[in-house]
Amino acid sequence: MEQIKKLEKLPPKREKVETLSILRQISGSASALGELKGVAKTIPNQAMLINAVVLQEAKDSSEIENIITTRDELYRALTTAGKQPVQVKEVINYRKAIFTGFEIIKKQGFLRVSDIETIQKTIIENNAGIRNMSGTVLKNDRTGKTVYTPPQEKSEILDLLGNFLEYFNLNQMDLHPLINLAILHYQFESIHPFYDGNGRTGRILNILYLLINNLLDIPILYLSSYINKNKSDYYKLLNKVNNTDDWEEYILYILKAIEETSLKTIDKINNIKELLEKAIEKAKARAPKIYRKELIELLFEQPYSKIDFVVKRLNVERKAASRYLKKFEEIELLKSTKIGRETIYINEDLIEILKKY
Repeated sequence: MEQIKKLEKLPPKREKVETLSILRQISGSASALGELKGVAKTIPNQAMLINAVVLQEAKDSSEIENIITTRDELYRALTTAGKQPVQVKEVINYRKAIFTGFEIIKKQGFLRVSDIETIQKTIIENNAGIRNMSGTVLKNDRTGKTVYTPPQEKSEILDLLGNFLEYFNLNQMDLHPLINLAILHYQFESIHPFYDGNGRTGRILNILYLLINNLLDIPILYLSSYINKNKSDYYKLLNKVNNTDDWEEYILYILKAIEETSLKTIDKINNIKELLEKAIEKAKARAPKIYRKELIELLFEQPYSKIDFVVKRLNVERKAASRYLKKFEEIELLKSTKIGRETIYINEDLIEILKKY
């Protein structure tokens, strides 16, 4: 009979999570994250940046769970009405869950168990809530062998979640917050409180933790792309902590993910900012009669745009909105395509930047 190892409450022993190698890596990770926070402030329209990064995260995080979509499918889903494929709907739900969590943090500055349930419910679209039946195990997809048995009783799950939130909201471990983030991510994934959506919920909690601790002002750093590229290491190191209580390699993995992803996101922001400035200059020079800063920003906030978006944002008639978009296509800021009955105007240069990351 399998011996089930009991998941310990936080905190772990300090000497296991604050090694010399970890402290050395903290410097690079914290520096890159701090630079990202500063660079993000240089974008005039924060919604523009949030939208670009969040949709990419929704795609990447869902891909970890083998939910595969393309950017084109996602932008079309956000732009046009009608029934969407299941995979696309799941990614759009994940995007919605990120914004739901962001609004909760802006409103109250902390999380409750009910808030985590709301985020998970938004992703999965069901009301199952916290697991209340035993039998949940995590298996190796290839061999079918059980690799981890999470807590089984609902009372234990709720007790562990309460402990988790004490350290999530207040950082009572008195560790560097990036070390704390790595520990909290491990703990949440090990509690595995839901029947489905634990990985995606846990990755949203990462960004909310950074926001609560003022390490970022807006939700623009996500580790899913890094995890996708190093997925086998991610699961191997989580299991290593479970099996041996050896934290160092796992925490270093998360810290390196933060550093690398921060630097890539800085590069992405700088490229978007440069493209925005060029678009403004081109519109001013070649379409001065219709140039409006809000219109240019809309085309970066919504890389797949349409007449209705312009009508709503600029409070103009449909005829005027159509004229603006057609003029911007004429000066090669946009390219139109038909999706069903609608004409969609695509900011192709921005899409190319987003594809690089």
